[in-house]
Amino acid sequence: MASPLELFFDLCFVVAVAQAGVGLVHAVAEGHAGQGVLHYAMVFFSVWWAWMNFSWFASAYDNDDVPYRVVTLVQIAGVLVLAAGVSRAFDGRDFLVVWLGYLIMRLAMVAQWLRAAASTAGAERAVALRYALGVLACQVGWLGLLVFPEGARAWVFLVMVVAELGVPVFAERDFQTAWHPHHIAERYGLFTIIVLGETIAAATVAVKSAVDEHDALGELLPIAGGGLLIVFAAWWIYFVVPVHGRLRSNRQAFLWGYGHYLVFASAAAIGAGLEVGVEEVVGKAHISAVAAAAAVTVPTALYLVTVWGLHSRYFKVGLVQQAVLPGAAVLVLCCTVLGRWGVFAAGGVAGLAV
Repeated sequence: MASPLELFFDLCFVVAVAQAGVGLVHAVAEGHAGQGVLHYAMVFFSVWWAWMNFSWFASAYDNDDVPYRVVTLVQIAGVLVLAAGVSRAFDGRDFLVVWLGYLIMRLAMVAQWLRAAASTAGAERAVALRYALGVLACQVGWLGLLVFPEGARAWVFLVMVVAELGVPVFAERDFQTAWHPHHIAERYGLFTIIVLGETIAAATVAVKSAVDEHDALGELLPIAGGGLLIVFAAWWIYFVVPVHGRLRSNRQAFLWGYGHYLVFASAAAIGAGLEVGVEEVVGKAHISAVAAAAAVTVPTALYLVTVWGLHSRYFKVGLVQQAVLPGAAVLVLCCTVLGRWGVFAAGGVAGLAV
């Protein structure tokens, strides 16, 4: 079972997720969707990857002693520093604070792996040392975000993503750490719930502010209702099948775990899209109703396809069942053309897909 420290860790990390969502809202509402999505992807990766590394480490080596707790709290401090720099990354394109927060988190992770190496021997010790070396080397590479010109940052990001994703493969090439499938599935499920909860919270605040300031309840009801249906369906679809049984090897687990970048990022982006839809209704967003609808339908479709690809498809029987979620994703995208009614229609489609 997840420990109280792990749950506290998740709740603190969702602060950074929320800040990334705020940055995405502002960028899309101002008509800079491409740039906003890029910055969102970069910031979200740093949050998700640090969370993921900690979760897998804790599944294998959590002894819950004082040094472990202290180092984990340092990681939490790092993500809060990162969260404080998100607005600068989006608005001023200054990644210094984000990089510093990520550095704090990752150096703390290096310390955890060095402790694991000190308490093990043989092949297991070699794995822990390779993890520590790989994580440390990647931090040098991330300096590229600060020293290279702005136009090269996307390429630096892509190169470093490949490097970071390669560290576990490199470290565990001849020995598998003793992670627990039930624990890992639970950790991912809990973080999915927390991200969906943040989506509801952000959308609720946006609707409340719009109603208080603009008295636009009638226009907002389709967005609020559709958004709620989407989030309910997202929860249902994710948890309708038991996934831990498929996590039998590193290959299966790595693909499943890595794929959750899209699950978490799209789930959080749904909330950001709902906020964009609210801003479009009250005239704060400088985009069309169709573009505002796309801010919800695109991440919703991505979520449906990703959850299907990662585990739902293994529990479907026959072509009809297999086609439900991919087909629903296509229909959700088609709802975009309905403009302000697009979110409501997408919610109906998602609900029927359950």
